[in-house]
Amino acid sequence: MKISELAYKVKGCFYEVHNYLGVGLLESAYELALMHELEIKGLKAQRQVALPLRYKDMVVDSAYRIDILVEDAIIIELKSVEAICEAHIKQLLNYLRLSGKTYGYLVNFNAIDIEENIIPKVNKYNPNLEIKEFT
Repeated sequence: MKISELAYKVKGCFYEVHNYLGVGLLESAYELALMHELEIKGLKAQRQVALPLRYKDMVVDSAYRIDILVEDAIIIELKSVEAICEAHIKQLLNYLRLSGKTYGYLVNFNAIDIEENIIPKVNKYNPNLEIKEFT
């Protein structure tokens, strides 16, 4: 499946969960619902994927956790906050860099307008970058 097709399906899942659950729930509720919706759509997804931190000769196996990894290609970082801030965006960018993945979404479900709270990001430093368009 092309990344554009996968991204389209994933975004559809964001809308479905948001429309069904609305705003104001805990992040964990949106995570579980999104995992179910991805499964319904036939997408392979993992939640709370351990992300190691490597620093010189030190490795911490589970230093971070990716909220959801879809088809081993797209990282999803979920939030349920009043507003997205720059630190949330940097968190996703760091996860992309540390994991070597190229594509990711930051999604804030605690927003009336979900469209403005789905933020796509591309790891431009990934040497395997094939498609520059990702929305």
